[in-house]
Amino acid sequence: MQAWKDYQEKNKDRFLNELLELLRIPSVSAKSEHKNDLISCAEALKTRLLEAGADKVEIYPTEGHPIVYGEKITDPSKPTVLVYGHYDVQPAEPLELWKNDPFDPTIIDGKIFARGSCDDKGQVYMHVKALETLVKTNTLESNIKFCIEGEEEIGSPNLAKFLNAHKELLKADCVLISDSAMISLDTPSIDIGVRGLSYIEVEVTGPNRDLHSGVYGGAVANPITILAKMIASLHDENNHITIPGFYDDVVVASAEERALMAKAPFNEKEYAEDLGVQEVWGEKGYTTNERTGIRPTLELNGIWGGYTGEGAKTVLPSKAYAKISARLVPNQISDKITDLLIKHLEKIAPPYVKVKATLHHGGEPYMTPIDSKAYQAASKAMETTFGKTPIPVRGGGSIPICALFEKELGIKIVFMGFGLDSDNLHSPNEKYDIANFYKGIETIPYFHKYFSEM
Repeated sequence: MQAWKDYQEKNKDRFLNELLELLRIPSVSAKSEHKNDLISCAEALKTRLLEAGADKVEIYPTEGHPIVYGEKITDPSKPTVLVYGHYDVQPAEPLELWKNDPFDPTIIDGKIFARGSCDDKGQVYMHVKALETLVKTNTLESNIKFCIEGEEEIGSPNLAKFLNAHKELLKADCVLISDSAMISLDTPSIDIGVRGLSYIEVEVTGPNRDLHSGVYGGAVANPITILAKMIASLHDENNHITIPGFYDDVVVASAEERALMAKAPFNEKEYAEDLGVQEVWGEKGYTTNERTGIRPTLELNGIWGGYTGEGAKTVLPSKAYAKISARLVPNQISDKITDLLIKHLEKIAPPYVKVKATLHHGGEPYMTPIDSKAYQAASKAMETTFGKTPIPVRGGGSIPICALFEKELGIKIVFMGFGLDSDNLHSPNEKYDIANFYKGIETIPYFHKYFSEM
C-alpha cells in the first residue's frame, strides 16, 4: 500500500536510529552481571511499543529475566496474531575478533555490525515498526500481541510457566516469529521447520589433583586425551553418529521434499570460500543443505582442561571438560536424546576416569504446515514485496519455544525471517543488512492484512 511506503520512507532514518539505541544495551542473558541491562532493554521495548501505538504494554517479572507483553486490539472478534521474539543476546566473546565494539553498532557497507543486530533485536524491531506503520496509517484491521522474552539464548527456562499462567492473555490465532534466515533478497524463502536441541556439558576426572607430567606422565591417564578419544568416537568414517538409538525416531525426508530443497540456489564452492575451508564436511549421502536442515547432528561446542595461560606449565590435569550439542529433527525428543548421549558417554568411558554430565537446555524440533492460513499469508506477503514466491526451506537452527507454544496455546507457528545465514549469528562480527531490516518492515504489514482477510 502506498500509505505504508510513504510512512516508512519518511521515518526510515528514525527507525534505524531507534534500533541502534536498542543494540547499545548489552542484554547478555547468560551473564549475571548484565541483569540490569536486561531490565533496561525490556523497559526500552515497552517504551517503543507504546510509542508505536500499542494500547497496553506490561513487563512481567520471572525467576530470571523479564518478559515484555504488548497488545493492540482493534476488535476482539477479528483474527489475532501473537508476535514472539527475544531481546537477549549471546555473549560477544572473543572480543578481539570483532571489527568494532559489539555493543557500539557500526554501519559498514550498509550492514549493522553489533551483537543482536540480527539475532534477534533487529528482527523483533521490524515488528514494532510494522505495528507503528499500521497504526499511524489507520490501516490495522486485526489484532496484534507481542511476547518478547529475555532468556531465549539460555533455553527459555521460565517461558513455559509464563505461557501456562497467561493462556487467556496470549490467546491468538497464530504465532509469528522472525528469528530465522532466508536465502537472499533476490531469492526469498520461508523456514517451514527448525531443528530441536539437546545441549550438555561433560566433566571427565582422572587423578584427584593436577600432576607433574614428567613424574606421572605415561602412568596415569590424561583426562584431556581420554575425553578427546571419546568425542572422536561419536562419529564413524561416514560422519554418521555412533550413539545407539540416536536415529531411531528420525523422520526421513521424502524424495519429493529433497527435490524441492534442491531447487534452492546453492554454490558449494562459494559456501566453502566464504567459510575459509577447502572442502565441506558432513554425513555421507546428503547434500550440504540437507545436512543442515533435514538431518540431525552432533557437535562439539567447546573443550578445555589443564593449563591454558601464557607460557608453559607441564601439567597432567585432573579434569577435562566439553560442551556438546545435538540438533534434532522430527520426531526426535530432546529428553530421550540427552539420556542416550549421557549414558553412551558413561558407557564408553574407560575405568581410569569418571564422567559427569550436566544438561544445559534442550528443545523440540518443529514443522509448519504449508497449507495453513498463516503460512499462506506469509508466502503471499513476501511474494507481494519481493515479486517472487518464497521457497519453503528447513532451517538448521533451533527455536526451542516453538513446540512449547503449540502445546500450551494450541496454535501453529509461522516463520518470517529476514536474516541471512552469513550474518555471523553467535559469532564475532554479527551483522544485519539495513536493506533486510527495511524489507521486513515493508513486508510484515502485508502478512497482517492477508491473514486477517483469510
